[in-house]
Amino acid sequence: MQISLENLLEELSGIEAIANPAQVAKLSEDYFHFSPVLVPLLTGKVGDIVVRPKNESEVLRIAKVCVKYQIPLTLRGSGTGNYGQSTPLKGGIILETLRLQEIKWIKAGLARVETGVKLATLDKKAQEIGWESRMVPSTYRIATVGGFISGGSGGIGSVLYGQLRDRGNLRSVRVVTLEDEPRIIELRGDDVQKVNHAYGTNGIITELEVPLAPAYAWMECIVSFTDFMTAARFGQALGNSDGIIKKMISIHAAPIPSYFAALQSYIPTGAHCALVLVAESDREPFASLVQEFQGEICYEKSAQEASKGISLVEFTWNHTTLHARAVDPSLTYLQSLFLNDPKLELVQQMYEFFGDEVMMHLEFIKVNGVVIPAAIQVVRFTDSDRLNAIIQYHESQGVFIANPHTYILEDGGMKTIDYDQLNFKRMVDPYGLMNPEKMKAWQM
Repeated sequence: MQISLENLLEELSGIEAIANPAQVAKLSEDYFHFSPVLVPLLTGKVGDIVVRPKNESEVLRIAKVCVKYQIPLTLRGSGTGNYGQSTPLKGGIILETLRLQEIKWIKAGLARVETGVKLATLDKKAQEIGWESRMVPSTYRIATVGGFISGGSGGIGSVLYGQLRDRGNLRSVRVVTLEDEPRIIELRGDDVQKVNHAYGTNGIITELEVPLAPAYAWMECIVSFTDFMTAARFGQALGNSDGIIKKMISIHAAPIPSYFAALQSYIPTGAHCALVLVAESDREPFASLVQEFQGEICYEKSAQEASKGISLVEFTWNHTTLHARAVDPSLTYLQSLFLNDPKLELVQQMYEFFGDEVMMHLEFIKVNGVVIPAAIQVVRFTDSDRLNAIIQYHESQGVFIANPHTYILEDGGMKTIDYDQLNFKRMVDPYGLMNPEKMKAWQM
């Protein structure tokens, strides 16, 4: 920084700020420790100060100070990302959004919120008029709307509504720029993709309009199977069953269920299982499908029961990895898409080829109108060379890998330069102050 911490605090007077080194270090981390590759790269990368603006005017002040003194700026919601998205590589200011928590309005099918509103808070309010978020991450209790848009891609609900980048899943974004004279820009329509899943590299999101879905009474079930591929085919069949309304289909090969301490008394030892959210009104056809695949419903909660205490949602998506690592911290994970695999032959090939070195965990999602299995496999890590070999084998066989072991935007799931995002950054962040070194195209 070209300004002393004391003078910086003076410039930001009236805005809540944290300068205690221990607190700043804690707020410089997310869950990058899920990756043994990222740990040595990101450990010790910390900001100089954390600011907590309470309104857009304070955000504009922070932006102006960053430009004036050429201070790097990193955005942070609740810090639930897994790739170091909110870890500052060049120090500077961390802008935490949690005080920007006003729900501007909610109406049938649509809500406008400030970026720091938590997804669980939005859902609670939306459910009062019969609506809910279209999709949420497994961290929905604490994750923010803006953080999910900036660092996420999909989640619980993606089996119905696809991914965040699908047209219609984000309606508008209001951003503050880091130009010589910071300004506010509202993006609508396809223009929202300029900042969608951009790690906060090209604009400070302050408000968003997000679509909502009809809120069903979701029952929670665990179905156990003696054979993994039967469980996987059950998941695909449930995904393909248009007459059964579902929000989550999460399939886990043994021994993954053994890592779910709170569910141990329900799941038979050594079983493979499906964790599902299904509309309570569709229990009968759902039970018939379970019977067809010779599964056993070993856990069931009505929607009312499921609204209290632990939720199956928190054993799915990357919470699966969290539970596994709580038992064995050496474990890590992969993110895979099995496109064009309607008979799950490629899923079976990977499952049989790697055995429990790469434990199969499927999350069914919709891609271009078709339900497919995405995988968040739990991996027994030995070294980086072996991990790269596992990735390369998947890719050589036609499995798309969204690499979770990089903090570079283009090297994760995109695999290409998004010129709309790059050009927008050139306009709104001409000095490259926002989350520097995360967008590879900017360095080229």
